[in-house]
Amino acid sequence: MRTSVIQQQPEINASLSETRFLHNKKMDLSPIPIKRTKLWELDNTHHCPVIGLCLPSADLERFAKRFGFTASISNAHDLHVEAVCRVASRNPVAETIHKHLDRLYANQIKQFDAAKTDNEVLTLWDSQFTHGKIAGALWAALTHKRISSASRKQIHDQIHMHTHAAVAELATAQNRHHVIQQRLQEQTEQLEQLQEKHAQTELRLRQQLEQAATEIKQLQRFQRDNKALQQRLKKLESNQAMLKMSQCLMRLTTENEQLQIRLAQASELKQSLKNACHNLAELYRERDTLHAERDALENLLLALNSSEAIEQAAADAGDTTNNHDCILCVGGRSALVPHYRALARQLGLTLSHHDGGREDALSRLPEMIYGATAVICPTDCVSHAAYYQIKKICRLGDKPCLLFKGAGISSFARALTKIISGQTSENRSIYSIN
Repeated sequence: MRTSVIQQQPEINASLSETRFLHNKKMDLSPIPIKRTKLWELDNTHHCPVIGLCLPSADLERFAKRFGFTASISNAHDLHVEAVCRVASRNPVAETIHKHLDRLYANQIKQFDAAKTDNEVLTLWDSQFTHGKIAGALWAALTHKRISSASRKQIHDQIHMHTHAAVAELATAQNRHHVIQQRLQEQTEQLEQLQEKHAQTELRLRQQLEQAATEIKQLQRFQRDNKALQQRLKKLESNQAMLKMSQCLMRLTTENEQLQIRLAQASELKQSLKNACHNLAELYRERDTLHAERDALENLLLALNSSEAIEQAAADAGDTTNNHDCILCVGGRSALVPHYRALARQLGLTLSHHDGGREDALSRLPEMIYGATAVICPTDCVSHAAYYQIKKICRLGDKPCLLFKGAGISSFARALTKIISGQTSENRSIYSIN
């Protein structure tokens, strides 16, 4: 009993080991996913219909240029044969064409994915084939993951026979087309002959019609002339012509009088215009006189204040303790700066000056602007950089700024008058004086 147990023990261990091995093998086996067949995995007999029916000729020519086919682009048969040979194995050409067909017929592939068995694939193929939707259905069916080799062969045979039937039908259609072309040519020749006869008849009738129209116009003109002569004769016989002539003479006389009146009015307007031109010339001369007087007054002011103003300007430059507002003048004529200072002092203001970048550095300009209570700038006597810097700093610092034209004493005095009048103290903004 003991011996039998020992003898049976290896058999039991072997059985257990085998059972454990089978169990481990079952645990290691996982379902292999079924994928669609690749183009190069199809049978070589299927490459011909796929390239010929599924791949458009324009795309085939594009791939031939891209991958450097040896066949000529103008020879469609050689291109087809070379493409069929190239997709027989996996290579860049086969992969590119496969991806292109998947993109081109994505809707058909999605439709065929609904088929779960070989029979369902064939049923869906027959339905598409019956409706003439061959290209996309052929690619989706041949590469379907559930289709069998027998079904592929059945589809290939069906396409093959359909090609024969299509060629025979095409030959018959070409024969019919040739016969119809001959009949059409004969009928065209007959139609051209009829058109030529019709053109000749139409030309003759047009000539007759034009001749008749000319005669009718002549008759109508004769009738109008005859009628006009008859009416004129009646008027002459009834003395109406003389009456109308007298009426016309009276009308012309009236119009002549009106023209004379208008002529007299035109002469008066001409004289008025001449007087106005004379008055305008007088005004121009008066303006020039006023300008000369203004310049003379300005020169007189300069002469009266020159010696005294220069000394007081030097004193004002160092005086920082007076109680007057500090006005910054940027730009202007350097020779007139002492007179600017003298005039400002006479108006009760303290004036600081920056030449706008000629000799004074522009870096000092922000400090001087912020240290002043208001800024004035003659725009026609200052640099562009200083001009835009003044506008920017005054806008950001809410500083009153007067921009005016003219660097003379009169323009400067007018700007100072603006400040004294308090117009800028109410609106802290930039003003322009023209």
